[in-house]
Order: sequence, then structure tokens, then C-alpha cells
Amino acid sequence: MEPILIYGFPLGSSMGLVAALEWLGKPYRLCRVDMLGEMREPAYARINARHETPALITDQGRALTETMAIASWLAVRDDERRISPDPLSPDADRMWQIMAFINTGFTGAFSPLWVALEMDPPRPALQASLREFGKEAVIERHDKLEAMVGDGPYLVGDRPTLADALFVGIARWLDFHEVAAPTRWPKLAALRARLEADPAVVYATALESGESVAGSGLCLGHVPLAEVIERYGA
Repeated sequence: MEPILIYGFPLGSSMGLVAALEWLGKPYRLCRVDMLGEMREPAYARINARHETPALITDQGRALTETMAIASWLAVRDDERRISPDPLSPDADRMWQIMAFINTGFTGAFSPLWVALEMDPPRPALQASLREFGKEAVIERHDKLEAMVGDGPYLVGDRPTLADALFVGIARWLDFHEVAAPTRWPKLAALRARLEADPAVVYATALESGESVAGSGLCLGHVPLAEVIERYGA
């Protein structure tokens, strides 16, 4: 069977992994999940007890969670080195280093902003403090990543890798939370523009928005969440 990526909307970090599957060049299926609704239902715990996306149903029918674990699964199967360098090369070390940073401090810096946005019932004073703290943290993490970016067109080498996939799924949160103008970080802004124009990212973003679009043909269709839970849930 083909792997099934369970990806979330709206503005899910998992959007980048859809693009990565396109770049990988192998057949796959998708399962689109409302993170504000379906993902919070008790049944979803059979796929991920932490009620998060992304999740991957592997070609062996096993549920795999956590972004870095899914990325590792994809890298091992990247036999043509389309989305990851030779695993023993310095470029591979750099890719995993950048991915680890993006998946931890860079992504985590947005957490106070999401908490403030979703707080119910509202607590205005606390929400204001969270927004102030979150914006400062996001700016600091962007400063760090800007310093890590080299002079190449992508984060590692001359073609997109898994590191770029993780970045592009998170980068748009800067605009959504109105933290600062992307141009404050010229290298990251140029990278983001390049990635957002990539056909695979355009396709992944359209799917996330619920549009019916034609991609490369590698995606063999969407599987309803109820079917995924019934067939592959623990």
C-alpha cells in the first residue's frame, strides 16, 4: 500500500510534508483533518493520543507520529536523494541540524501566540502578555535562523530538502500572527518566496485550503479520516 499522510488545516505545519512527498517522487495518499474539530475528537486518539498532526500511516499500515520521525521515515526511503543528502555527508548533518532547530525552538516560539489566540474564555491581560512574549520569541528565533542560512538557494544545497519542507510549513505563521515584516530577514524572505512559488508547495497549499487541484499525479487521492481510524487506529 501507499503511505497516507494525515495533514491538518488551517495553517498546519504539515503542509510542508505534503510538498516533500511531491518532491520525493513516489505515490502516496492523503487524509485532510480539521485541527479545530476532527483532530480534537476522542476517536482521533487511536491515531495520535496527543491529538496532533502530522501523522503517517506507513506502507506497512502502522501509524507514525511526530514530524521528525516522519521526516526520518521519508529520508530512509529517499533512494534517489531527491529530498535529503547522502546520510553520511556533511550536508546531511546540516540538514538534520537545521530541521531540529526548526522543529523545536523556531516552531515552539509561536506557542504563546497560538495559546493567546485560542484562549476560551478570553483573559485579555494574560493574552496581551502572551502576545508580547511570543512576538519577542519569534523575532529572536528568526534572527537565529537567518544567521544559520547560507548563500545557496535553499537551506541545504541547490534543491529543496526536508529542511525546506519543515520551514515552509511554519514560515507563514509570521504573517498570520502579524509579528513583523518578512523583509526584516532578507535571506529567509528570499527562501520563503522561492519555496512558495515551487509547484509542489503551491499544490500543497491549495489542498490545505480545500481546493480541488491537479498535482503531479503522485497523490492517489484522499482517504476519509473515519476510514483511516477504522483501518489503522490502535
